[in-house]
Amino acid sequence: MKFSPHYLKRYKDLILLFLKYRQPAMTSKFAQSHIPDSLNGDSAPHAEELPDDLERLGPTFIKLGQLLSSRADLLPQPYLKHLARLQDKVTPFSFEEVQVIVESELGVSISKAFASFDREPLAAASLGQVHRAQLRDGRHVVVKVQRPNIAKQIGDDFAALEQIARFLHRYTQMGQRLGVERVLEEFENTLAHELDYRREAANMVALANNLKCFEHLVVPLPIEDYTRQKVLTMDYIEGVKITEVSPIAQLDWDGGVLAEELFQAYLQQILVDGLFHADPHPGNILITPGGGIALLDLGMVGYTTPAMQENLLKLLLAVSEGDSEQAADIAIGIGSPSLDFDDQEFRHKIGQVVADASSVTLQQMQVGRVVLSVGRIAADTGLRVPTELSLLGKTLLQLDEIGRILQPDFDPNESIRRNASKILSQRLKASFTEGKAVATLLEAKQFLGALPARLNKILDSIGNAELNVNVKPSETEFLVDSAQKVANRITMGLILAALIVGAALLMRVPTSFELFGYPGLAIIFFLVATVIGFFLVLTIVWQDFKSKRKSQSARY
Repeated sequence: MKFSPHYLKRYKDLILLFLKYRQPAMTSKFAQSHIPDSLNGDSAPHAEELPDDLERLGPTFIKLGQLLSSRADLLPQPYLKHLARLQDKVTPFSFEEVQVIVESELGVSISKAFASFDREPLAAASLGQVHRAQLRDGRHVVVKVQRPNIAKQIGDDFAALEQIARFLHRYTQMGQRLGVERVLEEFENTLAHELDYRREAANMVALANNLKCFEHLVVPLPIEDYTRQKVLTMDYIEGVKITEVSPIAQLDWDGGVLAEELFQAYLQQILVDGLFHADPHPGNILITPGGGIALLDLGMVGYTTPAMQENLLKLLLAVSEGDSEQAADIAIGIGSPSLDFDDQEFRHKIGQVVADASSVTLQQMQVGRVVLSVGRIAADTGLRVPTELSLLGKTLLQLDEIGRILQPDFDPNESIRRNASKILSQRLKASFTEGKAVATLLEAKQFLGALPARLNKILDSIGNAELNVNVKPSETEFLVDSAQKVANRITMGLILAALIVGAALLMRVPTSFELFGYPGLAIIFFLVATVIGFFLVLTIVWQDFKSKRKSQSARY
C-alpha cells in the first residue's frame, strides 16, 4: 500500500506516539484486564501523559481523546481515567476571524444582525468558541463560531489516520482484532456531525421537546434565522456551573429532587426517546437562578434503536438487582462473540462486577462504571459489543458524578428500580403510536393469513422427507481456510504413503542404477518420503504450539 508524502509530518507524529505507547498495557490490554481497577490504578506506562500528547497534536486528536475516553473496549482503565480529564480548552482565535466567519455565514454584517456582540469569547474549544451577544429585539443569546479551516485540518488528519489504519488492519493482529478501520470511521462520522452546527440545533429542538415534562430541566433553543453550518446562535441561559456552586447556594434547592429528575430524564432519553445528550460532564451542566438544571453543548449525542433500548433496560435492571447471570446473557445477546470468546471467563468476571455493585450507594459504586466494566470485560474475553454500550457507560458515569454533587447519598441503583415500571410503560406507549399500531396490525394480518399455508408446506416436506435446513456459518472464511489446511495435510500424507509404497515395490525390481547397494530409484523415493515426512511433522508440531500460545494469551 502507498503512503502519501503530503502527510509525512503527521505520519512521523503518529508513529512517535504509537511507539511511546506501544506497551502491553496499551496495545494488549487483555494482559491486565483481570486486575481490578482499584489495583491497577495508574500503573499503565505514561497514562498520565497521554492527554498532553494528544493536545500537542491538535484539535482532531483532542476530540479523538475525548471519544476514546468512553471506549472501554479499546483502552485499559488507567488511560480512560486520564483521558476523561482531557481539557477541550485552546487559545481563542481573533475577533477579526470571528467577524469574517459570522458575516460570511449569515450574509450580513455583525453590526446589522446583532445589537451587541462581545469581542472576548466566553470559552474557546478545539472546534469553536462562544461569544455573548444581543439580538435587535433585545434577546440575549450565545453565538457559537467554528474555528477557521478546522474542517480541512480534520480532513487532512483523518486522511493520514485512514492510511495508517489500513496498514494496521492489513499487517497487524492488533489492528484486525480491534477493527481499527471501523473504529476510525465511527470517530470520523461523529466529528463530521459536530462540525455541522445545524445538526446540533436540530438536537436541541428534539431534546427540548422530549424533556418538556421535566419541570426542573431546561435546554437552550437555537435561533433558526441566525444559525448556519459554522455559526450557531442559541438562547443565553444564566446560571453557574454545577462544580462552582457554593455550599450556601445549595441550601436554596433540593439536591435529591434534582438528582432524581436528572437521572430519570436521562433514562428516558436513552431507553425511550432514543436520542440522548452524550456529554453531561459537570462543565455542561448549569444551575439556574431558579434552582433548575440547564443542559448545554448538544454537539455530541447518542442514538439507541428500540431493540437496543430494550436490551439496555434489561441490562441496567439486571445490574441494579444483582443478577449477574441475566446481565451476562443480555450482554452476550447484544454482542458478537469471536472465535476465541471465553464464555466461562466472561460470566465469572461479570459475576464479580455485579456482586460488587449490588446493594451499595453512589459513594461506594457507580452504575456507569459497572456498565463500562461490562464493555471492557466483553472486549477482554473476545465479545464485541455495540459502541452504544460504552457511550451509555460513559454517560451514566458522568451522571453519577453529578448526582454525587447534587445529593451525596443518591443511589442510582434504587432510582433504576424505582423508575423501571414507568420506563416500561413509556416504551409501550412510544412503540404503540397510531402509525406504528397500524403497521403492526397489518404485519400481524399478513402473518396470520400466511401461517396455515406455511405450516402445511412444512408438514408436507417433513412427511415426504424433503425438508432441507440450510445453515450459513458466521465465519465462512475461517471454515474454508481450515478445511483447506486439513485437505492439504491429507494430500501430503497420501503422497508420502504413495512414495513409501512405490519405493518398497521398486526395491524388488532389478536395475543397474544403484545407491548404497540398493536400487537407486527406490532409495530416491525413500529419501523424498523422509524429507516430506520430517517437514510434515515439524509443521504439525509448530501449528499446535502456536495455537496453544494463542489460547493462553487470550485467556490471560
